[in-house]
Parts: sequence; structure tokens; C-alpha cells
Amino acid sequence: MPSASTKADAATPASADTAADTRLAPGAPGHRRMSLALFAAGLAAFALLYSTQALLPAISAEFGATASAASWTVSAATGALALCVLPLSALSERFGRRTMMTASLTVAVGLALLVPLAPNLEVLIALRALQGAALAGLPASAMAYLAEEVRPRALIGAIGLFVAGNSIGGMSGRIVTGWVAQMWGWRAGLAAVGLTSLLCAIAFRALLPKARHFTPSTLNPKALAATVRGHLADPLLMRLYGIGALFMTVFGAVYTVIGYRLAEAPFSLPQGVIGSIFLVYLVGTVSSAAAGKLVGRLGRRGALYLAVSTTTAGLLLSLSDSLAAVLAGLVLITAGFFAGHAVASSSVSRTARTGRAQASALYQSAYYLGSSAGGTLGAIAFHAGGWAGTVAIGLVAVLGVVSITLYGSHSARVEARRIRPVTA
Repeated sequence: MPSASTKADAATPASADTAADTRLAPGAPGHRRMSLALFAAGLAAFALLYSTQALLPAISAEFGATASAASWTVSAATGALALCVLPLSALSERFGRRTMMTASLTVAVGLALLVPLAPNLEVLIALRALQGAALAGLPASAMAYLAEEVRPRALIGAIGLFVAGNSIGGMSGRIVTGWVAQMWGWRAGLAAVGLTSLLCAIAFRALLPKARHFTPSTLNPKALAATVRGHLADPLLMRLYGIGALFMTVFGAVYTVIGYRLAEAPFSLPQGVIGSIFLVYLVGTVSSAAAGKLVGRLGRRGALYLAVSTTTAGLLLSLSDSLAAVLAGLVLITAGFFAGHAVASSSVSRTARTGRAQASALYQSAYYLGSSAGGTLGAIAFHAGGWAGTVAIGLVAVLGVVSITLYGSHSARVEARRIRPVTA
């Protein structure tokens, strides 16, 4: 049986954006509520998913753990999300995007209230893995919801705003945990993020409009497997998945380790100030929301090259022992990452003509596997070679993005020559 995405596509082709299109567009009734609701969901998701990242030095100190061991409180969450996002996206085809997103946030927030009570590192990692698995129901369902409910020309902007919510959530979660932890300990910091996310979850449920273009379908494992195989056989989708994973490898490596670097000489910053460093996420809010304009001016590949150049410049600048230079480097890394992620993720939604939930789920799986790998590899590299080792991991990942994008450009030229009519 075709998926709900397939049915929606058949009724409203992705290229259609006419006056008869009843999907949401800026200024239409419900568009503002939808935008605010998904912004709140994105804020809560990133605040919860990376809630321990700014606290890793404090967690290491309490449990006597190395940076690589403590980093698993982040990597376990992102890894579990990557593994669970595809099956939960399939459930969203049956029970609805809105229902799945609500259930995902509810369970994740409930676990967030238990995480501060973890008696040891092993239990903390286990709870974080469960939390990541719960959050897996949100990102792919949100992308599919937007693809079905928003007009194509407004899709990149809508997804950019959702990603912007991610950046604000990541920033505010780290700042809150940093300052609260400095005054009352890391457990209190995690509790504060849990309570804040609870408020976001309530706002999300109250604001999100009911889906008007979703048709439930029965769960069909064979059809799901066929859809996934089709997406994995699509060269463009595979390139987008690789780009998302590699961008997130850079981001995961940098932000998992930066707290350790800033806590050591020559910086020796206190926990609250380290948490405040994540104010640079505001740059990500701007760059992700501007992704649609970048694509309009530069094209998809041009926007990706700009994102890569910005990220590379930030990595190299962060090697300095000047705090101002390190902060400037983080600004550039953050801007480049969020712009690249917004371009790649929105391109997946536009490229997949059928099974959009599965296409988005595969992107999210690759994206969060990149985060998990980046956090672990970045911590191991930091232990072996200091910050320069972490930067080296980031540069290798950036080189991968460049290689994939260049290959895509070459393939597009070859395909254009192949289909060009032969003229006399």
C-alpha cells in the first residue's frame, strides 16, 4: 500500500504552488501557529538532546571519568535517535505526524525529569540513550508534516525556522545548564532544562494546527523496506545524507570538546561562562533561517560551498590561543554548519517524491550518526592530540562534504550532456 506521503504527493505535486493549493503559506491562517509550534518543538528537542554537553567537565569530575567516557552521555542519545528515527517515522505514517511528535516530546520530557537522579555514569548514559530514542519520533515527523502541510516555495523557509528552533534550544539549554550548574551543580542544571522543555512541549501541543493533508496508511514492512531501498538507491539523496552526516560530525566534535578546552589553561573559564559561550548559537538561528535566500541567490551547491568555506575558516581560527579568536571561530563554525544543514535537509524534502517521512528519517539517521561519531572521535582526538586533534577530525569531515558536492556537480554536468538533444 502506498504511504501517506505518496498519497499526498499524488494529490498535490511538489511543483504545484498555485492559488488552488490549500497548504499553508506565509500570511495564511494557521501558518504563524504552525511556525511557533514547531519552533517550540525544535527548541525542546535540541535542549534535551544535548543537555549534558556543556556539563561534561563537571560530569567527568564527579564520576572520575575521562572526556571520551563522559562524551557517551551525548553520543548515546544521538546514536539511539539515529537508530530509532526510521521505525518511528513509519509509525507516524499510521498514527499521524502530530500524534507522533506529541508522544515523542512527552516521553523525552518525562525522562528528562529522571536524568538528574542518575546514581552513576552508566545509569546516566542509559537514561540518555532512552531519551534519544524517544526524541527520534520528532525530527522526521516534523519534516514530513511540513512537506505535507506547507507550500513548496515556503518549505525551505519553514524548515529553516524549525532548524532555528534547534539552534536556540541548543544554545539556551547549554547556557541554562552552565549557570545553574555553577551555582547548584550539574544535576540542578539538567532539571532546569527538563522543566523548560516541559513548557515548550505544552506550547507545541496547544499551538500546532491539525494536519489537513495527511492520510493514514496501514503498516506494511515490505512496502517500508521497498521505500527505504528506493531512497538508498537514489544518488542525490545519498549525497545529501552524506553531507548532513559530515556537517554534523564537525559540529558534534567541536561542541562536545570545547568545554574541556575552555576549562583548561590558558583560558580556565568557570562553568557558567563556558555555558554562555553557546550564545554563538544565535548565529545558527540567523544562518539557518536565511538558507532559503542563499539557495535562491547561489543555488544549492553554491550555498553548500559557502557553508563549507565558513566552517573551515572557523576551524582554523579556533586553533589560536586567543579567546577572542576561538569565539570568532565558533561563530563561523556554527554559521556554516546550520546553513549547510538547512540546505541539505530541505533538499531531501523536495527531492523525495514519495515516502517523504522515510526520506527525512534516513537523513536524520545519517545526521545523528554523524553527531555521535563526531562527539566520540572528537573526544578521543582531544585526549590524544589536544584541540588540534579535534580540529583535524573536523577538517577531514569538511573535506568529505567538498568531495561529495564536487562529485554531484560533475554528475549533473554528465547527465545534462547525456540528455541534451543532438543538434546539427
